[in-house]
Amino acid sequence: MGILEGKRILVAGVTMDSSIGFATAKAAQEQGATVLISNFGRALGITRRIAKRLPVEPPVLELDVTDEAHLAGLADAVREHVDGLDGVVHSIAYANPETLLGGKLMSGQWPDVSQALHVSTYSLKGLAEATLPVLSPGGSIVGLTFDATVAWPAYDWMGVAKAGLESCSRYLARDLGPQGIRVNLVAAGPLKTLAAKAIPGFEDLEAMWATRAPLGWDNSDHRPTALAVCALLSDLFPATSGEIIHVDGGFHATGA
Repeated sequence: MGILEGKRILVAGVTMDSSIGFATAKAAQEQGATVLISNFGRALGITRRIAKRLPVEPPVLELDVTDEAHLAGLADAVREHVDGLDGVVHSIAYANPETLLGGKLMSGQWPDVSQALHVSTYSLKGLAEATLPVLSPGGSIVGLTFDATVAWPAYDWMGVAKAGLESCSRYLARDLGPQGIRVNLVAAGPLKTLAAKAIPGFEDLEAMWATRAPLGWDNSDHRPTALAVCALLSDLFPATSGEIIHVDGGFHATGA
């Protein structure tokens, strides 16, 4: 019996089978969960195809977290497949790589920055609010971040957005705690994903982990991160909220 046996989990933001969201959906199913996944727009067709590669093909919901109509209809869309949720995974982020990443902090303009903050930061609140009507007491919301306590090469406005996400998760933990809802984040080390490939100079970050992570780091192995998300979705952390769990081979704990 897995640690998510009988749980109903929505993983929002699954595109490619190389994504952390996909790895999380797979691990959650292996741990006994009934999983729903989501995407939107042109990527929705890709998501429907890669859903067939999971151990059990899950329902695929159309969800653009910047679309108020999609958020307003999310609870009903969930109810078409399950009678409620026990966990929600926020695996969503975007910043225009041509204008906001790769050394473009000072040249970033508000229209692009506001989009990045809407998709990558505010959407955690939007997703939490949209799923509350179907989220059981004792439920868990887990998001994904990349340690935003320092400034990284190339990460620029995505780093700013992740800092906002980390702060947002703490305030959500405060406000949703009285309803029995836990809100936590997993800070993964650099992983080979579609999003990472779009960041100019991201290979400089990856190179750091090769020599400084005490446990070593395989940037092609998404499973450790997925398992940490599953643990936070489970009942094994009943009194943990507002936390950031690092899954980075211990890199965050080392100095120069």
